[in-house]
Amino acid sequence: MKNKVDFSLTYLNSEFSGMVTGTGANLLICFHGFGESGSHFRVMEPALGNIFTIVALDMPFHGKTIWNEGRPVQKEDLAALVEKILGKFGKQTFSLMGYSMGGRLALCLVEEMAARIMHLVMVAPDGLKNNPWHLFATQTKVGNRIFLYNTHQPALFFRLLTLWRRWGLLNESVYKFAFYSMDKAEKRRLVYDVWTVMRKLMPSRKRCKRLMARYNIDTLLIFGRYDRVIPPAFGERFADGTFPCRMLVLDKGHQLLSEELGFIIGKNITS
Repeated sequence: MKNKVDFSLTYLNSEFSGMVTGTGANLLICFHGFGESGSHFRVMEPALGNIFTIVALDMPFHGKTIWNEGRPVQKEDLAALVEKILGKFGKQTFSLMGYSMGGRLALCLVEEMAARIMHLVMVAPDGLKNNPWHLFATQTKVGNRIFLYNTHQPALFFRLLTLWRRWGLLNESVYKFAFYSMDKAEKRRLVYDVWTVMRKLMPSRKRCKRLMARYNIDTLLIFGRYDRVIPPAFGERFADGTFPCRMLVLDKGHQLLSEELGFIIGKNITS
């Protein structure tokens, strides 16, 4: 694709990698899903590159980003990174897109910078419902220790996963997703590292909705009809009519980023 370049951003002792594509006058800052990178947003360029300059950062433990702060990422860190991007491109306002895990980060930025956000696009977004296992593993010391133990000794986890599926506590899609995410040592370590370093990025949905209403943020939610990991029902509960929002459900699963999606977004955001 045309007009794409590698992107790097120094922040405190850390170095963030990413991608820039498009030549539009407006700025679109994108946050990727778990195990992916900013480069996955290159497919947006054919549809959105004339409207936006698209900047997609790699989060810690993704792409070439190196997080050297010796502590979890905070909401204030995300806001400071965006301020650096705005300064680099000479902008005061921006639009925001988050896919899967990136949806939770986008909501954290709504809490920090709502007054400067023009459009918010969330695609199969995490952050619309609390996952009790994620909360236990990341927000409690006991849970985090068990999580670390499981990273190195996963046999009990896999037995429990099988039992939960047999007892109907997990549907088949979630079972396969969890098994695939944890079936190798390097995958388990990535899950542990990412969940732990990003454990402070927990948005308040109520506060986000109040801010989205106050600042009239043009919001678009997109889900896959067959997504059993982040189903459309999460969006239906979130989009309660208290803030400006449209919701689309596509005949797909969780993997939604595509050139086609870019054209769908272009047709559904207000100018």
